[in-house]
Amino acid sequence: MPEAVIVSATRTPIGTARKGTLRDTDAFELARHIVGAAAEGLDPDRIDDVVLGEGRYGGGVLARHGAITAGLTGVPGLAQNRHCAAGMSAVQTAAASIRAGMDELVIAGGVNSDSTAPRARFRTGPDTWADPWTSPSHPDRPDAPAMDMSITVGWNTAVKAGISREEMDAWALRSHRNAIAAIDEGRFKEEIVPIQTPHGLFDTDEHPRRDTNLERLASLKVLHPEIEGFSITAGNASGANDGAAALAVASDRLGLPALGVIRGWASVGVDPYDTGLAPIQAITKAVARAGVSLSDVSLIEINEAFASVPLATIAALDLDADRVNFSGSGCSLGHPVAATGARMIVTLVHELRRRGGGLGIAALCAGGGMGSATVIEVPAP
Repeated sequence: MPEAVIVSATRTPIGTARKGTLRDTDAFELARHIVGAAAEGLDPDRIDDVVLGEGRYGGGVLARHGAITAGLTGVPGLAQNRHCAAGMSAVQTAAASIRAGMDELVIAGGVNSDSTAPRARFRTGPDTWADPWTSPSHPDRPDAPAMDMSITVGWNTAVKAGISREEMDAWALRSHRNAIAAIDEGRFKEEIVPIQTPHGLFDTDEHPRRDTNLERLASLKVLHPEIEGFSITAGNASGANDGAAALAVASDRLGLPALGVIRGWASVGVDPYDTGLAPIQAITKAVARAGVSLSDVSLIEINEAFASVPLATIAALDLDADRVNFSGSGCSLGHPVAATGARMIVTLVHELRRRGGGLGIAALCAGGGMGSATVIEVPAP
């Protein structure tokens, strides 16, 4: 069986939706940019497919659109949607096809533009209009609303894992500080491909806040004051964001220089109430499939859809918190939903290389009661 190796790993800077630098850069342009960046230096005739996670964009195939506009007209495209895990699922799909011997070189990742996602009302008759419609992630119910993840993910996870507002605010502050440190130390330089926008060249993540502190986070109003004890705020939750990430995944038999190897992965389903706890099962399953031990893992990315998610996972799996979200995550960098899973793998690859190699895990929960995790290994130089 061929190994699935990562031969390029890149992303755009992450923008703040609707008011940030990518507010007028649509998903099609993001797809063109990131597919071209991931394929740079590769023989276009050897690329078998482009697989991109997408969401909120009307059910098209951004991967095919991006392939054409990036000059890869002879390469097909595949749309993936596993909600927040869509970008990670795309990378896993590429790796599976390569390990099965069906493909040898695939561009895989995710694209998200909250700023430009269709929101207009649409005509249903001569004098009738329908409001914008978003597909629910799961059947709606009071204890796990399909359209309010602050309850379904953030709050339910905090309640079930016994996590306090103070703990979540402290983790969010840590996230911002880690992200700012990574920016200031230039640790994202190798993974970010700047993108030209109507508002100038965009080359640095803009969502992390340098001026935040515990007092400011503690002063934020909770999102549901009508719920007794509710502790989720805009500060201990992820942002609404724009961005894209993609990797070139290849068979090791091609002999291309490899940045890392995809060792294994797993996705799981849980009751929607327990969505924020899904990374616990996904990590456990992925590690077993990869044949490694958690004690062997150097670095772990657990997306901060809400701060309660990594905190619950750390407690359940007895993880060393210092190994988790070393350069920030959703609370600071932001959560460009369809791209986040791929972005996490990109960051993990480059940080492990910077540290001289090792094993890493990227994991996240996904709307509808799902979770996904991917194990990668970066060889020592």
